[in-house]
Amino acid sequence: MRLRNYLAEIIGTFALVFCGTGAIILDQEFGGQVTNFGIASAFCLIVIAMILLLGKISGSHLNPAVTIAFSLAKLFPTRFIAPYIISQIVGGVLASALLKYLFPTNKFLGATMPSGSAMPSFILEIVLTMILIMVIFYFSIILKKRILAAIVIGLTVGVEAFFGGPISGASMNPARSFAPAIISNHTEHLWIYIFAPIIGALLGVIFYHYLIKRKHDSFH
Repeated sequence: MRLRNYLAEIIGTFALVFCGTGAIILDQEFGGQVTNFGIASAFCLIVIAMILLLGKISGSHLNPAVTIAFSLAKLFPTRFIAPYIISQIVGGVLASALLKYLFPTNKFLGATMPSGSAMPSFILEIVLTMILIMVIFYFSIILKKRILAAIVIGLTVGVEAFFGGPISGASMNPARSFAPAIISNHTEHLWIYIFAPIIGALLGVIFYHYLIKRKHDSFH
């Protein structure tokens, strides 16, 4: 791994957090004009753009849960997990810090928060991350078509953000949640968005191997 890999993860995660949580902030600042659909679209489109832009450099993980999933599947060297996750967190924190500068009165800066009690959001984050990991693996590892993978992964993020956003915030990404929580000093629910995506990533790898990869390999 070279420095350019880590820099790509910093830039990609910066863009994800800046545009995604930025859309949430703008929705709050302008009385709901962006809408939940607009927020989901922002996450969808920036994910597509970053995969196409940076995918050949770092793989465009942009998400510690994705990095951990690839490592669990023995598709990513274990020794590079920490540098990738650090890079993702740095990118996210830089984005949230800039958003704090641009919108100093915004209270949460797009931080993910459960709409009700913690457990439904915890379970939802596990399920959403599991689905996302299975989609990523199928389209990037089995089909190996980068443009199609970028579009489908981005659409999956968008659909899950549209569906789960009003309930849990639909993070599926510890770095995306860590950054605004730390910068806004609202860390009370951060544990949900760190542990649930990691559990979801583990389940996603398990189901991918036993339901999808095994079936695919049986035809070859």
